[in-house]
Amino acid sequence: MTRKITRRQALVSSAALAAGSYARVVSAAPPAEKITPALIEAAKKEGKATWYTSVELGLAEKVAKAFEARYPGVSLKVERSGAERNFQRIGQEYASKIYNCDVVNSSDAAHLILWKRQGLLAAYVPEDVAQHFPAHHKDADGMFASWRVTVCPMGYNTRLVKPEEAPKSYADLLDPKWMSKIVKAHPGYSGTIMTATQQLSRDLGWGWFEKLAKQKILQVQSAVDPPKKVAAGERPVMADGTEYGLFGLKDKKEPIEIIYASEGSPLITGPSGVMVKAPNPNAARLFYAWSMSAEGQQLNVDIGFLRSAHDQVKDHAGMRKFSDIKVLKEEAAVVADKADEIKAHYVKIFKV
Repeated sequence: MTRKITRRQALVSSAALAAGSYARVVSAAPPAEKITPALIEAAKKEGKATWYTSVELGLAEKVAKAFEARYPGVSLKVERSGAERNFQRIGQEYASKIYNCDVVNSSDAAHLILWKRQGLLAAYVPEDVAQHFPAHHKDADGMFASWRVTVCPMGYNTRLVKPEEAPKSYADLLDPKWMSKIVKAHPGYSGTIMTATQQLSRDLGWGWFEKLAKQKILQVQSAVDPPKKVAAGERPVMADGTEYGLFGLKDKKEPIEIIYASEGSPLITGPSGVMVKAPNPNAARLFYAWSMSAEGQQLNVDIGFLRSAHDQVKDHAGMRKFSDIKVLKEEAAVVADKADEIKAHYVKIFKV
């Protein structure tokens, strides 16, 4: 029987061929490394690094400025797009032997699994990752670790919906009263939504999506879009989106409130890694190591409303403790193998 090759597999396979001798199998993580004066000087000689990320642009730019302030002489260029778009871009670039990306971050953890399988990531373990990240938030071979952790919640506009009338569960979204009042992001663009779609289709079944599609939802691309649409009053309720985006709007006194669904909220980890053919390998390692440090991780929480796997980082004071949120199980390896199938099923149901 001939196995069908998916678009994801084709992209990564062609990229791996271009990586040539760099593609290798790693059996164990290399020794942890500190940020040393020698690494800083080597990074300054390179002078720059490029970071591909799917995190919201405003936050990514704040992270870049903080890094540049911490290490004068090393600039960080942000290349922000949806996780699925970045995945396609890296596959196409490597297939064409174009190496622009130094450090990559994705809201779809499956991407890092696929890049690792094909030898596109460099093994590098910052000291903070080795000492302060739990095993399930770092790759056993030292290829990547969770730069960000978050959930994919629901939400509502507080001017248009009373708290007692707001949906409390995914089942509540199917109530006829929400017809034409829901906004939702797309798994074909957003890694967050791809990951959430896999978890919800597993736990609620595709039948739930079929019923939701009949609610005449407003379909948008990025996971950062639903909170903005709700805050603007374009739709009173969001079926999914980013927790950090929603809290960023709340912090600006926008009329939006979060809903952690009673069934549980999809857990989203966003790993980062250094590319095996990073054009600026020292600057790449410096940024990656700093971004995983307690300083870098607390910055994510304090200014970006993200969560962190670093055991020395504290939750944002204005957010519910992460340990108090019921979350669904993330299965990045399943997404890695079934992403094309998930997208196709979604498009068939929603016709977008």
